[in-house]
This record gives sequence, C-alpha cells and structure tokens, in this order.
Amino acid sequence: MFKKILIANRGEIACRIIRSARKMGIATVAVYSEADVDSKHVDMADEAVPIGPAPSTESYLVIDNMLAAIKKTGADAVHPGYGFLAENADFARALSEAGVTFIGPGPDAIAAMGDKIRSKEIAIEAGVPTVPGHLEAVADADEAVQIAKKIGYPVMLKASAGGGGKGMRFAATDEEVREGLISAINEAKSAFGDDRVFIEKFIQEPRHIEIQVLADSHGNTIHLGERECSIQRRHQKVIEEAPSAFVDAAMREAMGAQAVALARQVDYRSAGTVEFIVDADHNFYFLEMNTRLQVEHPVTELVTGVDLVEWMIRIAAGEELTLDQSDIGMRGWAIESRVYAEDPQRGFLPSTGRLVRYRPPEEAAGRVRVDDGVFEGAQVSMYYDPMIAKLVVYGSDRDEAIEGMAVALDGFYISGLSHNLKFLSHVISHPRFRSGRFGTGFLDEEYADGFGADLMAPDDPDLHVAIATYAQAFLDRREAAIEGHVDGLEQDMEHAYVAFAGGRDPIECDTAVTGRPGRMTVATGEAVYEFETGWTLGDPVFVARVNGAPMVAQVVRDGTGWSVLHLGRQIFVKVLSAHAAALARRMPYKEPPDMSKYLLSPMPGLLIRVNVDAGEQVKAGQELAAVEAMKMENVLKADRDAIVAKVHVQPGASLAVDEAILEFE
Repeated sequence: MFKKILIANRGEIACRIIRSARKMGIATVAVYSEADVDSKHVDMADEAVPIGPAPSTESYLVIDNMLAAIKKTGADAVHPGYGFLAENADFARALSEAGVTFIGPGPDAIAAMGDKIRSKEIAIEAGVPTVPGHLEAVADADEAVQIAKKIGYPVMLKASAGGGGKGMRFAATDEEVREGLISAINEAKSAFGDDRVFIEKFIQEPRHIEIQVLADSHGNTIHLGERECSIQRRHQKVIEEAPSAFVDAAMREAMGAQAVALARQVDYRSAGTVEFIVDADHNFYFLEMNTRLQVEHPVTELVTGVDLVEWMIRIAAGEELTLDQSDIGMRGWAIESRVYAEDPQRGFLPSTGRLVRYRPPEEAAGRVRVDDGVFEGAQVSMYYDPMIAKLVVYGSDRDEAIEGMAVALDGFYISGLSHNLKFLSHVISHPRFRSGRFGTGFLDEEYADGFGADLMAPDDPDLHVAIATYAQAFLDRREAAIEGHVDGLEQDMEHAYVAFAGGRDPIECDTAVTGRPGRMTVATGEAVYEFETGWTLGDPVFVARVNGAPMVAQVVRDGTGWSVLHLGRQIFVKVLSAHAAALARRMPYKEPPDMSKYLLSPMPGLLIRVNVDAGEQVKAGQELAAVEAMKMENVLKADRDAIVAKVHVQPGASLAVDEAILEFE
C-alpha cells in the first residue's frame, strides 16, 4: 500500500480524498495556488506545497509543477480528484515515467474515452448504442449548418475534449448553430486547450442517467447501479440522486451490462462513470465515459455502502476487488444538492467574495453528509469552479430523502455572497420533482423566466409572518428587560402587532402573541401557531416544533424587519405596534434608481471582449460584450434597440458586479 498520496486538486474533493486516505493510514500532501494558501484542504493535509499563481493555467494545470511537488515530498502516488488534470493522459504518462502511481485508469483509457469522438467509436465497437451524429470535428460554421440540417434539428454542439457542460451548446436553427459554434470553440479552447467540436442529434424529452463502474487489474469489472442526473442547468448538474425513479431492475441490469462491456473494451482500471442519455420510451444511448471520480459519487456511496475513493486507492495499489456483482445492492435513497456561489436572480451568474457566515447543517452518520472545502471567513475566488459544498441526504425511500433534503437546506445558512440555496429548496419542493416527472429540460421548462422574487414569495405567508412575529416579540422582551421594564423572571406576555409582509405593496395582517420565549403562541388572522424552540436572537437558523411538528426555517434581522425563509420561499416582514403601523402606512415608497441606460456586469469577472463602439446603433438580441468568470464565458446581449453613448471599460478589465460596461443614449 502507498505511504504518501499527493492530491493534485483543491477544494471539497481534495478534502474528501484526504478523509479516505487518513482512514487507511496513508499520509497526504496538498498542493495549493497563491489564492488557496489559507484553504481548508491545505490545513487538513499532512503536508502542503505551493504550485504557482492563482490562475489554474499557471498552477493546478501545470504538470511540471505537480512533478516538482511530488519530488519534493516523496509522494509515491497521486490522486487527481476531478477536473484539472484528472483526465489528462499526458499527466498519467508523466507520473508513470517518474515512477509514481496515478490513482486512476491508464493513460490509453483516459485518452480514448476523454475524446468524445473516439469514445463513441469504441462504444460502437463494444456494441453499446450511441446517439446519431457526425463524429468528425467541424471545420467551420457553414459546414456545421450543413451537418445540422442533415442530422435534423435540434442538435447539440459538443467539445470533443469537453466535460461539465463546457464547450456545449444547444441549437435549433441555422443562426443558433453559427453562434453556438463560436462560443463552443472559444470555451473548449479556454477550458481544455482543444477546440475540436462535433455535432449530434438532441434527444427529445431526455433524461441523464449514469452507471458507476469499478474495475481492477485482475480482470474484475462490476457496476454499482445508476445515478439520476437530469436536474441540470446549462448542462451542469445541480441535483443528483441514486437510484433513479425512472429505472426498473431490468433496465438497470441492461445499462449496467453495457457500462461493464465498455469498460472492458478499453481495459479500464479504477472507478469510472458511463453516462447515458435516455428517452421517454426507456431507450438509452451512450453519451460519454468519465475516467475519474464523479462529483456526485456520494449518493452511490450512501446507497451501496462502498467507499469509492478507498477502492480507487486499493485498485491503483494492485489489490483485487473483493466485491462481486452479487454483493452490490442499492438500499434506500440518496439525494445530492450542489451548493454554488451564484446568483439565481441574476441568471445564475457566478458570485465571489468572503463567506461572512457559513453554517452547514449538522452531519449525521449515514443520513446527512456535507462535502465542502471552505470554512467561515474563507474567500470564494473568481479563478475556480463556484461550488461551495455538496449536501447529501439519505432516506429509506425517495420521499424520506426529499423531506430530509428540504429540512437540511433550510438549515444551511450562508451570507457574504450570493448562493443558490433558495433555488435548491424551491426545486426540491416542486411537485414535478417530487413526483419524478422530469428530464434534462426541467429547469428550463419550470424556470424559463428565471428565478425571481415572485417564485420565492410564499403562496400562504401565515407561517412566515408567525415566525417573524415570534422573533419580534422575543426582541421586544429583550429590549424591555434591558431598559428595566421586565424583572428578568420568566413570565407570560401578551403583545398585539400589525405585520406587513412583502415589498412595495405588502400584505397587512393583525398578529397576537401569548406565552414566553421558548413557548409562544402566535395568532395570524385565523391561523394559530404554537412554537416550542430554543432559538435565540442572532441565530439565523430557526429550529422549532410548530403545532407539535418539527420545522426548520431561517430568520434574519433585516433593517427594521425580518427576512424569513422556509422551503425556498422567502419574504420580508415588518412587525410593528399599532401606533408604528399607523405611521408606516403614511411613509412613501422609495423607488430604486433607474439603471436602464447602462449595460452592467452581472457578475465579477474578466471582460474578454466588447463588440460595439460609441455612437453605434445596436439591435435587440445583438451581442454587446462577453465576461469570463469561473471558467465560463457569459455573453451579454442588448435587450432593446439603442445607441451606444459611451464605452466605460476595455477588454482585459477586471469587473465588479454591477460595474458599468456601456452607457446608452
């Protein structure tokens, strides 16, 4: 067995690998860029070595830097995690030449399956069904249009070396093919250093289902069932689960057999994932094979009891699988939610900044698991993927797992930057998700107009108002005690309030409180809520029993009111005395400033191009500029016809969120 493993990665996956290595008694080495000097994985590892500046192209993607770190620390094996060099055949070869073991498949398997064009050819050789398409790299836009027409719209443009949704575009028209090809090529070249793009048929009503495989060097190959990964945005997975509600035992066996056949075809060794696209009639087609550990591997671990990282290490060390296919069963249900530093209300654009408050829900062995690489006070950088954490919840069945995830999300508190926790809660509570009636288009279909305040507003705000009223009564009692109006002994109280719930045109209702902190009854109109809770002021997570049932919400003091969040529904509530309410009704609403004459950067990032000049007439839908953040290119378009009055910044500028790029007449 290895004595020391260097982890050629960062963040949550580096921390995850360290935990398994530590359990096995193996020393670990972390590597870090200048941006990660104070990161969690550096603190967790036994040793840590700097490998260069913040940009990944100068640190985590530089093979020579990794080799120098290996030589310095004497590591005898390297685990690449996922992303960066994880599927880089040259890296695997360089390690072999240096006499260091790569904890993953051989370089030939990586190269073959990492090339989407070659991998499909191999799948065909192995008898695995593939999606119809044109497997050669597209030369230019004219050829792309001709190919798309021959295949038949809609189509997908995909980077041959792609992954994680990068270098991938959907196109339903000639114009979308031309525009998408440029973006796909640019993104592929930036992310993978390979600008080859091919085209294949887009499967209608698709689901994204993948099979986890394990293979050793002794000829043993097994699968560990499927994961449902259809909840995606821009081809980036958001929520995953195992098993899939769409897959029955016969389909699981058939998909598993195909995945095993493909792994054997390329002499695969290690953990890997074979991804399939599945249509409404349960026909499945090979999509790609990921020759690495998947982000969503925890859901498989929870339902099978198999530590995939441990087995990757053991297989790399030459050990034989002690698991047979008959040993693998899927017990219960697991769901994973990816917590991202992004702003759902700004089109899910990435967010950067400091985690002023970071409070994940408490972990419970086998029930609630949080894989993260951050801590309170940590900086989320613009240089890397925006994932903050993975929240994984297990239940005896799907309904129990969903309910557990809803509670865990309500108990996950983050402040200091934008995040997608509210959005995740909303999706988990969505009737279509709960019923299992969804495909890869679910988010586009249900959130076609984005995720705005209208979706976050509760249909019935009574519970939110009651929580805010409880908090206000607690605050009033505390202030009265400070002023000497209460003797400090526990005693019942009675307060009458008027609550204003909402923004510009709030809902108004009378509320009444009886009882004492810890046990209060709040009446809001005809609804009555009995609270039992140990909540105190300043705690953003409100854990209570309400009318005898457990409940978790978030309540935060916001100016003169309270922001209350529960099950993805959020509302601002002011709770006032009758006199203060009468005065509040007379206060005018302050309109926000008009910024419609500006093109503002929707996120922090690098301005990579400006397509217009001052004095130029632009049309609605025309591309104006592009901003790169978190390794993704974001194109900004005109929302109406206008004339450019001024260009405020030039390409190469580092932009802050809401910084003006263009001004219109």
